[in-house]
Amino acid sequence: MHVRDAVSSRYSCRAFLPTPIPEQTVRDIVERATRAPSAGNMQPWRIYAIAGERVEALKALLAPRMNELPKAEGGDYRIYPDPMEEPYRTRRFAVGELLYKSIGVAREDKPARYRQYARNFQFFGAPVGLFFAVERAHGVAQWADIGGYLQTVMLLARGYGLHTCPQQAWVSWHRTVRSFLDLPPELMIYSGMALGLADESAAINSWRSPREPLASWAAFSGF
Repeated sequence: MHVRDAVSSRYSCRAFLPTPIPEQTVRDIVERATRAPSAGNMQPWRIYAIAGERVEALKALLAPRMNELPKAEGGDYRIYPDPMEEPYRTRRFAVGELLYKSIGVAREDKPARYRQYARNFQFFGAPVGLFFAVERAHGVAQWADIGGYLQTVMLLARGYGLHTCPQQAWVSWHRTVRSFLDLPPELMIYSGMALGLADESAAINSWRSPREPLASWAAFSGF
């Protein structure tokens, strides 16, 4: 698959087939992704990959606690700015509306929305879960490096015909995930990710988030 096709076909998949993914495939993806750039070649990412019984164990651990959503355990960091200014607030609202419309959930149906949100913590049915950790002492440059690493993982997955869903929602359960993965105290969870084969028949996978036109966010001069 050409890299252009990998970029254009990547989306946040929210319904996966249970088909197992070979460990060697996952190893190859996360290892090749280390060619992502990092400031001073620090390579600050720490990756924890789980599958099979380990995925099921984590899901079972959290299943009785879904009534604690959306707050859950809070988080080690704030995902969104507060307050959220324009145009970002409108963009976030619009993508949420597209998601829930695809599965026929009305805006005022909060219980149904929470049930869908809770599917994050089942990896949307994916057979593989990835967790990305960062050193607490590291700064914004290293966080940017990990973002680049995540994108590289997602594009390499497309090369295998796989799909992904990056899931910062996992920071809501940072204490539980820390204990489950036995993270050392100097590390914190930055993001999770679901990985597997997409269920192409699922309505929630039928839409794509819009992108702003180039002229609204880019400037070119001197060409």
